Amino acid sequence: MEATLAQCEEVLGDTHPDTLSSRNHLAGAYLELEDLERALPLSEVTLAQREEVLGDTHPDTFISRSNLANAYLVAGDVGRAVSLLEVTLAQREEVLGDTHPATLVSRSNLAGAYLNAADLDRAIPLFEVTLAQRERVLGDTHPSTLLSRRSLELARQVMAAAQSAEPPTSATDNSPQGAA
Repeated sequence: MEATLAQCEEVLGDTHPDTLSSRNHLAGAYLELEDLERALPLSEVTLAQREEVLGDTHPDTFISRSNLANAYLVAGDVGRAVSLLEVTLAQREEVLGDTHPATLVSRSNLAGAYLNAADLDRAIPLFEVTLAQRERVLGDTHPSTLLSRRSLELARQVMAAAQSAEPPTSATDNSPQGAA
């Protein structure tokens, strides 16, 4: 992939769409290897170049934005990931429509990022909407629908575990914890 990118840059130029695709694939390979030192900067450059060359709402730009968000999640930078995923979802809804399969992927990815951030109040409703839309658009047994169903169940399990771990509170008990 490194050799292919170098050849694309040499023959086609730094910002040719095929060069940008090669760069995006190489960044993905680095991420797969958990080489964040290479994946993150390459993903950032690819997104910036795709925005400049292809525009903010081009399908390839959406892909680069989602890939960079994924890299940020792997790096533990949930805030930056969520910001990028929110932008991507809003733009895909506007450009592709609310129930386009790519929009449904963006919605699911954002819900997953909210779950990763332990923001269950936003994750669960988004998983619910995604599941309902995938059932309607793709059918009950489509692999993406099944994934949404499992993701929603996982989020609900995390919510139940968090609620059961919270200490009970009483309006009449004002004593400090641990006091006898």
